[in-house]
Amino acid sequence: MKKSQILRPPIKVLFVCLGNICRSPMAEAVFMHLVDEAGLADRFEIDSAGTGDWHIGKTAHEGTLGILQQKQIPYDGRARQISAADLDYYDYIITMDDSNFEDVMAIGEGRAEVRSLLSFAPLQKLTEVPDPYYHGGFDKVFDLVHESCVGLLEHIRKSTFSEDR
Repeated sequence: MKKSQILRPPIKVLFVCLGNICRSPMAEAVFMHLVDEAGLADRFEIDSAGTGDWHIGKTAHEGTLGILQQKQIPYDGRARQISAADLDYYDYIITMDDSNFEDVMAIGEGRAEVRSLLSFAPLQKLTEVPDPYYHGGFDKVFDLVHESCVGLLEHIRKSTFSEDR
């Protein structure tokens, strides 16, 4: 391990959806799993939040937990609401849909790069991760989240870790 790796602070990534019980905890768990598989767990701090406050403290939706368990990806987080402080604390704030993006931008400004999750899956025709709470399809949402998280990790590796190679 190079000296620059030891001294560099972790890269902080926050995934955001509406209630923080379906899409953003799924993305948090998938991204954490990919980071761990890449041997980079000590280089990241990963969390999720919702723009709304009605699920604070609750576990992820049973559909999210079910697909994660099926894929053997652990998750035990609890829902929380995004705060203005998150905009300066995190390096990346990754939203699930246009409404989430607008809600995050309405909170204020900060140093975080705010982007849509599907912007990291350029071959994907969709621009928003559908909300399975209302529409079902946790399998399809998982596939979208996984593909995008792979792209996000590659983006971060190229833009942040290139000097470590």
